[in-house]
Amino acid sequence: MKIEIWSDIMCPFCYIGKRQLEKALAEFPNDEFEIEWKSFQLDPSITPQSGKDVYAFLAERKGISLEQSIEMHKGVVERAKSVGLDYHFEKAVISNSLTAHRIIHLAKTQKLGDEMEEIFFKAYFTEGKDLNDASTLIELGSQVGLNENEVREVVENEKMYLNDVTKDIAEAQEIGVQGVPFFVFDRKYAISGAQPHETFVQTINETNK
Repeated sequence: MKIEIWSDIMCPFCYIGKRQLEKALAEFPNDEFEIEWKSFQLDPSITPQSGKDVYAFLAERKGISLEQSIEMHKGVVERAKSVGLDYHFEKAVISNSLTAHRIIHLAKTQKLGDEMEEIFFKAYFTEGKDLNDASTLIELGSQVGLNENEVREVVENEKMYLNDVTKDIAEAQEIGVQGVPFFVFDRKYAISGAQPHETFVQTINETNK
């Protein structure tokens, strides 16, 4: 079964959805699944803002206090914790995810797309790594086994894999994706959002019929 996932590494629900899917897949040990990650940008216009965390960024954007921004995120932090994820929005550095998406496409050519997604999610939401920083991106790419020089080339050449990212986003628009995460199962069924793992189990069973 092929599962396509439209996702943005800046999306907290995408990481949660990844964990819910993984929990569901564990219930099908005898099935084979092909996971393909697809690019999506929640806000392509974001300007990298090193030194500004998510709480401060959204407080400024929405015209609310820092305390209100922190309160708004409590539910997301708790949802993440419920699937074993430790979110630290106070450390997450506002980034434009385009370069990371291009690196993910490089990783996909070496069948390391899922591993690269995991590393980027963890780096952003848990470790507070600056994904605007070239050396950080190169280091993270090497952690999954990518050649450092190849990652550096992607970072420095803004056109590399740009068409792949653009194609993914255009395809999302064509099939009506309005938010992420968005999961498509063998082009038969779809799940929008970080749904409970039981929903994924049910959808996999329906797809298998």
